[in-house]
Amino acid sequence: MASGKIEGSSAPEVRRDPYEVLSVSRDSSDQEIKSAYRKLALKYHPDKNVSNPEASELFKEVAYSYSILSDPEKRRQYDTAGFEALENEGMDMEIDLSNLGTVNTMFAALFSKLGVPIKTTISPTVLEEAINGTVTVRPLPLGSSVAGKVDKQCAHFFGVTISEQQAQAGVVIRVTSAAQSKFKLLYFEIDTNGGYQLALQEESEKTGKVTSAGMYFLHFQVYHMDSTVNALAMAKDPDTAFFKRLEGLQPCEVSELKPGVHIFAVYGDNFFKPATYTIEAMCAKSYEDTTEKLKEIEAKILAKRNDLRLFETEYRKALARFQEVTNRCSQEKQTIDELLKERDGIQSSFTTVRTLINSGGNSTGSSRIPSEESKSEGTGEDDNVDRSGKKKWFNLNLSRSDKKT
Repeated sequence: MASGKIEGSSAPEVRRDPYEVLSVSRDSSDQEIKSAYRKLALKYHPDKNVSNPEASELFKEVAYSYSILSDPEKRRQYDTAGFEALENEGMDMEIDLSNLGTVNTMFAALFSKLGVPIKTTISPTVLEEAINGTVTVRPLPLGSSVAGKVDKQCAHFFGVTISEQQAQAGVVIRVTSAAQSKFKLLYFEIDTNGGYQLALQEESEKTGKVTSAGMYFLHFQVYHMDSTVNALAMAKDPDTAFFKRLEGLQPCEVSELKPGVHIFAVYGDNFFKPATYTIEAMCAKSYEDTTEKLKEIEAKILAKRNDLRLFETEYRKALARFQEVTNRCSQEKQTIDELLKERDGIQSSFTTVRTLINSGGNSTGSSRIPSEESKSEGTGEDDNVDRSGKKKWFNLNLSRSDKKT
């Protein structure tokens, strides 16, 4: 299951300390950071500051700072070594489709279709409406499903009510799209003021002939696969694509839900068209065997990830050795070919046949030196034949004038 706190926009060129931007201290709690972000996001939201162009940049700065401090790992990296640590880790670039023009959206769609992973943020309008609690929430009872179609950069909200017994058994929320639509599955925490704060989100992934996303609250550590991890390195090296395939496996932050009402949403993440979907809410009590199988397979995948890390070192050494002997093999072949060619040239020089070159520089072919025998062959019967075709009778020319009169 994908989990991640709200993701901000890309980093601004001039970056201030995220704690300074949100006006919080370094020991502030997650809730204090959330509250600070909520206030500033509402204050600088572009829709409320049409006449103030600086508000848009401040809003991006607030969102970017929150994307760091709301993620435990990114916050730890920043506290340790500042922005440089985040850059070395390759902090994901994310775009807000709702703010893109038509041309940029087309380019983003093209890259996505070509397999280049592009993370997209949730529309600020959707987040603001959720924070204000002004969204329409449809009931989604456990054991039921709802089909729908959500417009691009919009969301449909659902309320799932869980009893004490159901909470102890575990809960699963899944969304599928037979049309292979691109969407996000979102989970919101309910604020004391009645608004909803985005807590978890999962990107849809293609599984077979459908796209799907799921959240599993089963009282044991469940993992989600982040396909964008090491995506650039994977694109450069096919071997890396294999060895890093399981590195995107990340632990989910929430493994169980308390009794009460919980808010989920399906966000239309398509570039140009609405997303069709079916959302289901299930109690794990009816899927005890399936739950145990999931627990076992997750453990096997984690073990295999560790095996791959060790095997990669062994493989890289063997590959380097293989490349070394392969290069030597090519060099040896070339050397042998050159030696045999030189040998053939030397052997062919042992010959009495010479090539005659005429004055024009063209070869007339090989010719042997005439022998005495060949000279004698030049005399014979043919010598009595004139070149004009007339026969000679003992070298006497008889003409018409020599006849008797």
